[in-house]
Amino acid sequence: LPLLIALTAAKPAPRRAPPAPLPDIVRVGITTELGAITLDLDARRAPVTVRNFVRYAEQRRFDGIVFYRVMRLAWGQQPNGLIQAGTRGDPKRELPPIAHEPTSQTGVLHKVGAISMARWAPGTAKGDFSLLLSDMPGLDADPKSDNPELQAGFAAFGYVTEGLDVVRKIYDVPLSPTAGEGVMKGQMIARPVRVISVRRLPAAAQPASGALPAPAASPPAKQ
Repeated sequence: LPLLIALTAAKPAPRRAPPAPLPDIVRVGITTELGAITLDLDARRAPVTVRNFVRYAEQRRFDGIVFYRVMRLAWGQQPNGLIQAGTRGDPKRELPPIAHEPTSQTGVLHKVGAISMARWAPGTAKGDFSLLLSDMPGLDADPKSDNPELQAGFAAFGYVTEGLDVVRKIYDVPLSPTAGEGVMKGQMIARPVRVISVRRLPAAAQPASGALPAPAASPPAKQ
């Protein structure tokens, strides 16, 4: 009997089935209280980052989050900046952090309509992300820089293909002059914009090898 118990205890746990492979381009829809946004995520070039975003969507961890920040840059062609949403450290929503996929490795650059992971240090990204209203090459990795932060840059992993006008609506909402700390002071949305759901959509048309999803057209400048 003791031998039987020992053999039973030593039986390995059943292995979990590996996640199903993702197509090269994963289409995702973000439904907000101000309208819908469609994104094509580049799983071929940024597989770790896209897989992470898809897990949040499939487990409904993004349902009920908010867009809480707008960064408006006063220079250059307007609109110039980004909007940010996510789990904001909520332990009931967050998954473990993911490995950093720099733009120098993926080739998915911070152009108009890009979706990019928010993070602290490289390798700390979880469930917060930004959508860009303008080209922001300063967020791309710069391997020639002496600054480790600039060397790493941020991880872009797809583009808005429909609904950039909704991104602009969120960009234009009133901000609180006092909320936020450090560089974020004055960038926090006075009444955060609710995300109703984030879901995978019917498969996007798969591009020829080497192609990237096309960003949406730039939104018009505010009159």
